[in-house]
Amino acid sequence: MEDAYDVVVVGGGPAGEVVADRLVRSGLTAVVVEAEAVGGECSYRACVPSKALLRPGAAREAARSVDGARQAVAADLDPAHVLTRRDRFTGRGDDTGQADWLKGAGIPLVRGHGRLAGERRVDVTGADGTVRTLRARRAVVLGPGTEPALPPVEGLDRIGVWTNRQATTADAVPERLVVIGGGVVACEMATAWRSLGSSVTLLVRDQALLTGWEPCAGEEVARGLTALGVTVRFGASATRVDRDPATRTVTVETDDGATLACDEVLAAVGRRPRTADLGLETVGLPAGAWLPVDDSCRVTALERDWLYAIGDVNHRAPLTHMAKYQARACAAAITERAAGRPAATGAWQAWSAQADRIAVPQAVFTRPELASVGLTERAAREAGIAVRAVEYRIDDVAGAALHADGYRGFAKLVVDETRGVVVGCTFTGPMATELIHTATVAIVGEVPLERLWHAVPAFPTVSEIWLRLLEAYGL
Repeated sequence: MEDAYDVVVVGGGPAGEVVADRLVRSGLTAVVVEAEAVGGECSYRACVPSKALLRPGAAREAARSVDGARQAVAADLDPAHVLTRRDRFTGRGDDTGQADWLKGAGIPLVRGHGRLAGERRVDVTGADGTVRTLRARRAVVLGPGTEPALPPVEGLDRIGVWTNRQATTADAVPERLVVIGGGVVACEMATAWRSLGSSVTLLVRDQALLTGWEPCAGEEVARGLTALGVTVRFGASATRVDRDPATRTVTVETDDGATLACDEVLAAVGRRPRTADLGLETVGLPAGAWLPVDDSCRVTALERDWLYAIGDVNHRAPLTHMAKYQARACAAAITERAAGRPAATGAWQAWSAQADRIAVPQAVFTRPELASVGLTERAAREAGIAVRAVEYRIDDVAGAALHADGYRGFAKLVVDETRGVVVGCTFTGPMATELIHTATVAIVGEVPLERLWHAVPAFPTVSEIWLRLLEAYGL
């Protein structure tokens, strides 16, 4: 059985949903192929459930940071209610709502494993083994996402290790949890499960957390985790793990000779593309590889413009909001080219996803919260930019002091002195994630500092940090 559409989208995650919707709105036909749940990792096993697990602890801490409210707040969270609330957001993996949304938008859904079967062809194998071939008149868009990568630890593949999937969907709080990793997932999940009562140990191979961020960010998170009761062990790597079949207890051995006992081990050391069984070899591409793309999300390894890759799989900016941004640009490019127009990249056009080169906002919901966009000071210097960095304690802003007793936060601007514009920004502290969009606008818009000075922040808000940073710069 073979069906033809203008565009075949392989992967029904956030990027796949957006690109299909935009294509159909433009007058093209599109079909979505999905083997698991429509909505993807983000909706059921990553962004949404992790934030649902983290928010109750943050809300409790926010209330307890204000005298008068502190006295009305219980000492501990109620894990059962936290997990129930998480399940309301995820539907425990039930994608009926999102599948119905596709139908209402006029987008057919084909359930099954999709893989390329040559140029503009996708074979879809259903649960019953039946194969259906979809032919794309215009383009195939690949959005399969990524999957957790496991570190080379002996026995890890035999113990039933947690990845982000188990860490965000577990139905009970482990008494003892060992987390391997020092990145965003490791730090957020250590925060969430410690808040719910688990005894958490974080094994960090490096000497700092979040090594791709400004140093202050990792330092503040390490301080926050320690204050929460997490044991953070820097320079420590797991070498061997084993689970007792009778007690279910896991033993973790480390390279410094220590032995830890726990109930679960979470491996959070990175991700790899889900392209091993995507049929890439049928069009001359290596199986299992990342898929580099241009700014229209066209796969650059092929000369013709029929194959596109959006979201994490192209390795440009592995974040849900950036995947959706790429999807919008990809749909616009396909639409333009279908109409016989070139959709050349390089300018700030709807079909050219350039923001992920200069301004990728990130939000981390640890305690304290972290947010960043653009370049770190180190990255800017390595890029040859004439840099001046400006730092200021958010604690000293009146709005922050009113927001929370003992507010602790940090702000840093990275300025391109030659052009007089902001190229990077980092915030830490309560509400940091709500501050970052202003910096994103300033960077993408290349707003001159002299003009930014006239964007007056309201008093008394935490956003007044912008005035203080510009004053520290000398304006």
